[in-house]
Amino acid sequence: MSVSRRRRIPAHADAGHGPDERWMASYLDMITVLMCMFIVMFAMSNVDQEKFEALRASLATGFGAEQTDAIDVSTGVVVPPDLVDDEGESFFELPQLPPNTAEEEYDSFALLRERLEQALEEEGLEEAATFTIDERGLTMGLKSAETFFATNSTALSAKARAVLDAAATVLADDTHDISVEGHADFRRPSPPFRDNWELSSARATGVLRYLANEGEVAHDRISSVGYGSSRPLAEGTSAAALAQNRRVDIVVLSAAEDDVRAELPRLDALAAGGP
Repeated sequence: MSVSRRRRIPAHADAGHGPDERWMASYLDMITVLMCMFIVMFAMSNVDQEKFEALRASLATGFGAEQTDAIDVSTGVVVPPDLVDDEGESFFELPQLPPNTAEEEYDSFALLRERLEQALEEEGLEEAATFTIDERGLTMGLKSAETFFATNSTALSAKARAVLDAAATVLADDTHDISVEGHADFRRPSPPFRDNWELSSARATGVLRYLANEGEVAHDRISSVGYGSSRPLAEGTSAAALAQNRRVDIVVLSAAEDDVRAELPRLDALAAGGP
């Protein structure tokens, strides 16, 4: 006769242990999942219903769940039948990418420069001016003021009038504002001018007056300013340096935003084959 022996568990085996709480981890996981589900449900309840239905219909058609006879192949978007008119055109207006305004602004000034160069070339005056596109816009520099004005005078020379006549045929049709800017070298002028401020301002005003009155550039688009000798282009006292600093600039001003204008010098360098 066999007697089953029961395994004895030492009395001290469970001593010091509390209840098993491992179920709490699973419970907390479940609560977290429920919270996420309710958040998602709340978010979905606030979706623009019209947009949601349009998206749902488009996706359903794309995956073959709904049949449609009209597909907007020009944009690659599948359009459900109820969002297409009788002529097969979609009611959707897809967002258009913003144009590269810096390139457009540069192209407008590059074209204007080309037109001015051509106008001067037709009159045999292509060497009479320099052209620069920078963050301000397009600058047409009249080389050496003595070429355009008599010494210590504001009277325009015959060559100056010929250059301005050619330039005005282009500038009059443009819409940008224009700043005519006079500059002088560091030497003090003779009377009747007390200083270079007066001389540079008077010469700039003479160019402005000719462009506005003879060249028919709109009066509300043009202004003049004299900088005296405060903005030299060349350093030194050589005849070439002084000639560079005695100048009148016709600046066609950009009206673009600062970040767009800041890109113009880089684009001009790229167009010239620079890095």
